[in-house]
Amino acid sequence: MSRRSAKRAPEPNAPQALLFAALGNRTRLALIAKLGAGRPSSIAQLTAGTRLTRQAVTKHLRALQRAGIVRSARAGRERRFVLELQPIEEMQAYLERVSRQWDRALLRLKAFVED
Repeated sequence: MSRRSAKRAPEPNAPQALLFAALGNRTRLALIAKLGAGRPSSIAQLTAGTRLTRQAVTKHLRALQRAGIVRSARAGRERRFVLELQPIEEMQAYLERVSRQWDRALLRLKAFVED
């Protein structure tokens, strides 16, 4: 079996990777900031005051939805988007765990170097 045809095992941190990828875009961060106001927003509201097209915003919202930080629901003829805080809070907890691991590793290294 070639490397290309071999199926990859899921990465243990796949949700975090999706979230980091989604947050690694300036436009998506701007959309998150707008959605952070707490009000469900339509694509028309999210494009207001920007030079973005509705299609571009839709593309970015899909990436945010795949990462689980935005969800949508129909409201009449429109689709409204809201920010999901739970994945962001989970990411914060993940980063705090990683930070503590690095702090412990650095303390061990310091103790080793000073001995």
